[in-house]
Amino acid sequence: MGQSQKKSRMNIIGIIPARMGSSRFPGKPLADIFGKAMIYHVYHRSKMSNAVDDVYIATPDKVIKDYCKAHDMNVVMTSIRHQRASDRAAEAMLKIEKNLKKRLDIVVMIQGDEPLVCPEMISMAVRPLIRNKEILVLNLMSPLRNAREFEDPNEVKVVADKNNFALYFSREPVPSRKKIAAKVQMMKQVCIIPFKRDFLLKFNRLKQRPLEVAESIDMLRCLEHGYKVKLISCDFDTYSVDTKEDLAKVRKIMKKDRLLGSY
Repeated sequence: MGQSQKKSRMNIIGIIPARMGSSRFPGKPLADIFGKAMIYHVYHRSKMSNAVDDVYIATPDKVIKDYCKAHDMNVVMTSIRHQRASDRAAEAMLKIEKNLKKRLDIVVMIQGDEPLVCPEMISMAVRPLIRNKEILVLNLMSPLRNAREFEDPNEVKVVADKNNFALYFSREPVPSRKKIAAKVQMMKQVCIIPFKRDFLLKFNRLKQRPLEVAESIDMLRCLEHGYKVKLISCDFDTYSVDTKEDLAKVRKIMKKDRLLGSY
């Protein structure tokens, strides 16, 4: 049975959590990239994926809501109390289900600060959850290109086992670049994270454990509670915008981007 036939049996949406209060770059969802807010680029590039039925922005901020409404973008208002993107995504999911009057099967949480996201990345991330009922959550990963990225605490490093399940996530440079750089490709987390619907709710009920708190990485909650995180390698160049310097870098890259004129 082909992917499109399998997809027709499942209700799949993308949710982009976005808030103005980033500690490292306040207001970054509305940061300008070629006359449009960063969140505009993430939203429209995500909607190009045929793996999702629709895409929504989940936000606690009226200014983001107003921008979305002015640009005909789906938006769901959520609580200001959420500290984690997954909590915001879960609240939005339940509101969307109520509005649609149907139960969702998979929710793809898409980072709102990666304006170079490609629709193919979302399709790659969703496919294993459609095909394998035992996969509850998945992360994309891509190669770290140089030593500077490897040392950057804003880049979340990930280490995988032989079956591409996560062994560990860290903001520190792991594994040891000095000892095994020639033998092991160093990888980073790419924040396109599809959850099975019920596991997203369960995940948010799990208590934070010491490693998640120390590293400030949500996926460690899964590992600390004994759940597997599937990893899929992708070779797309995508960069998260954590600082104004990152924004300048992304603007430069996007000048030659193949999707920019498509939305």
